[in-house]
Amino acid sequence: MIVKKALTIAGSDSSGGAGIQADLKTFQELKVYGMSVITAVTAQNTLGVSGVYPMSLEAIEKQLDCIAEDIQPDALKTGMLFNNEIIELVAHKVEEYKWTNFVIDPVMIAKGGANLLQLEAIEAMKKHLLPLATIITPNIPEAEELTGRKINSLDDRKEAAKELVNMGVSNCIIKGGHGVEEEAIDLLYDGSHFSTLLTSRIQTKNTHGTGCTFSAAITASLAKGDSLLQSFQKAKEFIHAAIKNDLHIGNGHGPTNHWAYKELTRKHLV
Repeated sequence: MIVKKALTIAGSDSSGGAGIQADLKTFQELKVYGMSVITAVTAQNTLGVSGVYPMSLEAIEKQLDCIAEDIQPDALKTGMLFNNEIIELVAHKVEEYKWTNFVIDPVMIAKGGANLLQLEAIEAMKKHLLPLATIITPNIPEAEELTGRKINSLDDRKEAAKELVNMGVSNCIIKGGHGVEEEAIDLLYDGSHFSTLLTSRIQTKNTHGTGCTFSAAITASLAKGDSLLQSFQKAKEFIHAAIKNDLHIGNGHGPTNHWAYKELTRKHLV
C-alpha cells in the first residue's frame, strides 16, 4: 500500500479546534498520513485566545529539516505563521526542498478577534510565500487585507481573486462564509476561469477552525493525486458536513465535527 503524506506548518491550538490539531484530524479522516511543524503555541479555548508564543526560528527550521531528510510530503499547507521571520524561513525551506502541492491558509485573525499574523507580515506573505503556492484560501476579511480592497459582492470577490493570482499564486479560493448571500458561495479562480460551489448557509456560532479544516481537506486531496477542482469539491463537502453536524463543545465559538464527513459517506454507501 502506498501511503500519501501531508504536512501542516502552523500554530498549536490548545482547545483542539483549529490549527495543527484541526489539520491532523482532517488528514486522518481523509486517509493521509499527517505531519506537523509547529510555528507557535497558543493558549486558547472557544471563548478566545489568551496568549501566543512563537517558536524560535531554530526550532522551526529543525522541524522542517527533519521532515525533509526522512519523509517527503506529497502536499503541504501553512496556517498561522505569525511574523516576517517565520514566513521568510518557511518560504526558503519550501523552495529549498522543492515541495509542491502547497496550500496557503492566510490565518490572520482568530474568531474572537485576536491577531494571529502581525500586520507587517502581510507584505512578507505576498512577497515570499504566494509565488511558491499552488493555491491560497482566504476568507473575505483576509482577502480584503491582502488586496487592500473592500469586498461586498461576488463581483468584488472575482476582482480580488484576480489580484491575488497577479501577486504570483497559481490559484485562489475566496471562501463565502462571511458573505451576505443566502447560500455560502466559495469562489475558485485558476488564472483563467472561475468556478463556484454553493451550499446552504448554516446558522451557528460553532465555526472554530473552519478555515484550517477546509484548507487541510484540500491539502489531503492534493496529496492523494486529486485535481484542484476535485480537491475543492471534496473540501467543500467535508467542511459543510463538519459545520452542519457540530459538536456543541465549549461556551463560545465551538469546534466543528471532523468525523461527520466520514459518517455521512459511510451511511451513503450503506
